[in-house]
Amino acid sequence: MKIKKILFYLLAGLLGGCVPVMSLHPLFTEEKLVFEEKLLGKWLDDPDSPKSIWEFKRIEDTTQKDGELNPPKKPEIAYKLILMNKEDNTKGSFFAHLVKLENRLFLDVYPSRIPCAEPDPNEDWLLNTFFLIPGHSFVIIDSIEPQLKMRWTNQDELKKLLKEEPGAVKHELLEDGIILTASTEQLQQFVLKYADDERVFSEETILTRSKTTTK
Repeated sequence: MKIKKILFYLLAGLLGGCVPVMSLHPLFTEEKLVFEEKLLGKWLDDPDSPKSIWEFKRIEDTTQKDGELNPPKKPEIAYKLILMNKEDNTKGSFFAHLVKLENRLFLDVYPSRIPCAEPDPNEDWLLNTFFLIPGHSFVIIDSIEPQLKMRWTNQDELKKLLKEEPGAVKHELLEDGIILTASTEQLQQFVLKYADDERVFSEETILTRSKTTTK
């Protein structure tokens, strides 16, 4: 299985079946970043029997460790996001930025570690990892309290929009899905225009704060 498919299916499992759209460029510029204390902590899809756990942390250690990508330039206004799926014991490590565009909040999420497939016992293709591009994925946040309500992009739904409106946003159609190639400014205009369009932000995630969480 191709590495992109492995990563997509892993992330889809963590997000409850949703395969998000990836972008080459971030959604944020520094002046659009905000930091919300109330986002910090653990969030559960089911308070009684959680299958999916989201944990937002402060970035206190900016030392780049083996296998990790460069930390954000301003870690004090960024988050470390750990996603865990208890059903199949998978997890993911990400950096996240909260972006305020007009009166809407968005989350820009991208990996904090270099992805790798299961090692081949007969081959060592270590150099290939240098050609894996850490893409960005976007989430619109409808509320943080009393519940964290978010909507993700979805590959299949966005294809419907792009079929009807090919010029809605710069993109490339790949064998494994869609990758957005628009600039940050163009992406900001796009997500604001289609913030309430189910063809863009169609996959809702609702989380409840863990009662045992400490910030």
